[in-house]
Amino acid sequence: MPQDENLAAVVSNVAQTAAQDIGTFIRTQREAAQVSVRQLAEKAGVSNPYLSQIERGLRKPSADVLQQIAKALRVSAEVLYVRAGILEPSEASEVRDAIITDAAITERQKQVLLDIYTSFCQQNEAVSEEPTTEATTDQPTLEIQQFNESY
Repeated sequence: MPQDENLAAVVSNVAQTAAQDIGTFIRTQREAAQVSVRQLAEKAGVSNPYLSQIERGLRKPSADVLQQIAKALRVSAEVLYVRAGILEPSEASEVRDAIITDAAITERQKQVLLDIYTSFCQQNEAVSEEPTTEATTDQPTLEIQQFNESY
């Protein structure tokens, strides 16, 4: 039984650490956006005391609440999910990180850019796995010709 108590204590500590981490991150993002707790709570559709408790690490928000907060802060919900321990972090990518943290574009625009970027990466991986017989210096020209022929 002592092992069960130790395991419960570890799980409790991990949950508390995750709540503090997401709370600190939300507070940092809110302050960077120069928004008060009250303003963010209103934009996110949550109560002011609840948001304050999240920021102080006393409450761990649900995925839905994180999505509302992300939308209000104009940050990626994925970033908040990872910080909260809901999602596993994806492979590190400077391009992906830059898109996610860019405050000049909307969440929808970020998702479209990420989809396009992912598509290009997958296409390049598929091409690199194919055996090559010639140098690929003419490949962009060929792709443009194929594109033009299809229209």
